[in-house]
Amino acid sequence: MSRDVREILAAAKAGDSEVLGRLLEGYRQYLSVLAGIEIGRRLQGKVDQSDLVQEVFLHAHQYFPAFRGTEEAQLIVWLREILAGTLANQVRRYVGTQARDIRLEEGLAADLGQSSAMLAAVPVSPEGTPSEQLMHGEVSLAVAGAIAGLPEHYRTVIVLRHLEGLSFPEVASRMGKTVDSVEKIWVRALGSLRAALREKS
Repeated sequence: MSRDVREILAAAKAGDSEVLGRLLEGYRQYLSVLAGIEIGRRLQGKVDQSDLVQEVFLHAHQYFPAFRGTEEAQLIVWLREILAGTLANQVRRYVGTQARDIRLEEGLAADLGQSSAMLAAVPVSPEGTPSEQLMHGEVSLAVAGAIAGLPEHYRTVIVLRHLEGLSFPEVASRMGKTVDSVEKIWVRALGSLRAALREKS
């Protein structure tokens, strides 16, 4: 972001909906990647992640006056909590229960936090460490943005291997491919991811 995050948050809190819209848009790819992981685990084929993220943004606009944070990290956690609640509503819808389950929302929030941490651990440089040009707090957002821009099969192999923690045989089974094919796709996917991040830095 070109302007200081505190300044942007202050303008959004003052009621500038255009600023808030632009602010939230900066987290679309990040939330989309996280939503995609949970959809793959719990709601395969039932929910569209772009629709889910749009619903998160609608809730964020609605409840933003109640947001008390002043730092980007607090905003990210808040958005993940909204995503967890939105996902929980979808899980309840498809398993047929109406009552709100706080434990489900807390579990989803924990899963999303773990997935976010795992984004920062994706080996985006040959040495397996994040780019030195990126501040630590920006790594998850940058990696999510780069992953979102990859071709679908590259995106899938990185998500399954690094964010869901599956073995190559498990990834091959999920993708309907041989282990050898998946390993080759994975190598090319990491190369494309690193190139995308170099362009961003």
